[in-house]
Amino acid sequence: MRNDIVAPGAGELTYEIRNIVNVAEKVQRFGVKINWENIGDPIVKGEVIPAWMKEIVAHAAMEDDSYAYCPTRGVLETREFVCSLTNARGGAQITPDDIIFFNGLGDAIAKVYGNLRAESRVLMPSPTYTTHSIGEASHANAIPVCYRLKPEDNWYPDMEDLECHVKYNPQISGIMIINPDNPTGMVYPVEVLKQIVAIAKAYDLFIIADEVYSNIVYNGEKTVPISDVIGDVPAIAMKGISKELPWPGSRCGWIEVYNGDRDPRFKKFVNAILSSKMNEVCSTTLPQRCLPAIMKHPQYQVYLKERIERYERMSNITYDALKKVPGLAVNRTNGAFYMAVPFKEGVLNSRQSLPIENNEVRELVEGIVNQPGVAPDKRFVYYVLAHTGICVVPLSSFNTNLLGFRVTLLERDESECRRIYGTLTEKIAQYLAS
Repeated sequence: MRNDIVAPGAGELTYEIRNIVNVAEKVQRFGVKINWENIGDPIVKGEVIPAWMKEIVAHAAMEDDSYAYCPTRGVLETREFVCSLTNARGGAQITPDDIIFFNGLGDAIAKVYGNLRAESRVLMPSPTYTTHSIGEASHANAIPVCYRLKPEDNWYPDMEDLECHVKYNPQISGIMIINPDNPTGMVYPVEVLKQIVAIAKAYDLFIIADEVYSNIVYNGEKTVPISDVIGDVPAIAMKGISKELPWPGSRCGWIEVYNGDRDPRFKKFVNAILSSKMNEVCSTTLPQRCLPAIMKHPQYQVYLKERIERYERMSNITYDALKKVPGLAVNRTNGAFYMAVPFKEGVLNSRQSLPIENNEVRELVEGIVNQPGVAPDKRFVYYVLAHTGICVVPLSSFNTNLLGFRVTLLERDESECRRIYGTLTEKIAQYLAS
């Protein structure tokens, strides 16, 4: 090319959650049955959408308005419904104009970080969900700035580390949380949320709270939306229907802006986000029109409760299996449907392996794991994939120096869940001893 057209750092940030799928599909073609424990898509894992929910979608699909553009901020009736849910809690109060719908939270994340000044940074948790860390790092053309989540303390944030980053880095303009957390499954206690809000207030920052899993909490844990404790601090909450309904293929998410008028710079930032959405006219109309009817249906809470109870069972089955491995530092998952499992320091190396009977599969995997710079946990997950068919994601791909893996809790069959994690437990021990 006449000029260098690639932004600095482009291509260096990878989405390993999807990358491993390409390899797994090749392994599958050689006859290996794959257990997809990598992607948080309930539908792929056999989630059955109830007939009443399908009927609501089918009815909306018969309405001509569902095929039209909607207002850029989103369908007014849906925004009014969302407002009523938030305002009824008694915390931050919003209007329909404080809501903007997007084509999934991936779209929202790209717009929010993309409209920041390059020198303004958002402090990320570590580990964190890849879409956030890639979006924030891409806007700044720099590596993410992170506060530590502590595996030795239920993955709760290291508050001293968080405040030190804010205090000594004047470029920090915002703090991001995911509650409940992906990839760790940690649920933020209310007091911790209040501490984070207090730090944001003291240093004149805003908060981004990804709350797409906010209603999926179990094992007796409690939390609240950021709107309950935000006070007068500017904030953006990110919400969606991809996990809770679940309807990931709808690509339907939204942001709620709290205290949007408290600071003129924050107000200008939100207006920039809206303007960038205007360039696309609007987000998909059909799922927005379905959302209130689904959430108001008398069977909705029953359906959600059943799913939460199932995730709780799978959380405990998975925890009880993996905690038996001495080389792992395992925390029980209490929200969302993920578990992040770090290895204890020093137990992984670049010589460990598992036997792979098929020569083509072995050549494929060894061609990946023997490349320079491959993280030891990436080596581990690819050997496990080829040896057992269990597809998990290396923890180091979630913006952390910790080595480990992330799994999902979406298996519907308890006996199959016990088999998968019994096998994984056995093979981890074999791998570490190799």
